[in-house]
Amino acid sequence: MVKKKAAPKKVISNRRARHDYALGESLVVGLQLNGREVKALRMGHGQLRGAYVTVKDNELWLINATVNGTNGIPLDEFEQTQARKLLAKAREIKALVEAKQQGQTIIPLEILTGGRFIKLRIAVGRGKKNYDKRQTLKARDDDRRTKAAIKYHD
Repeated sequence: MVKKKAAPKKVISNRRARHDYALGESLVVGLQLNGREVKALRMGHGQLRGAYVTVKDNELWLINATVNGTNGIPLDEFEQTQARKLLAKAREIKALVEAKQQGQTIIPLEILTGGRFIKLRIAVGRGKKNYDKRQTLKARDDDRRTKAAIKYHD
């Protein structure tokens, strides 16, 4: 029996999320998609910039995420940015609803396309102020300088 080649793993990430939010623990949930959307995401044609997760009727919804079609996979304008249902366990949804009521935001971090199913990694976080962002950048820069000094000194 011949084994199939593993599909190359494409991860579509929200690079601004870690910069704009102080994130807590992450959670992996499923995405409800149609076939064309799955194929486009497996090819890496998606964006999470500006996307967020909201709760409606005890269900999680991914809002403002973009799935771009290609020549072979036509997606009209409505399909590209439509709301998509997230699949999670009831206790996970309950914990996210409680965090949302405390004033936190649910942020999509990355779309995982490596396995059989398309998954979404989400995290609960608070928005950072501008001075928090500057402090984070300064601390990262200081760490980089100290590591370089230690490496150069040895």
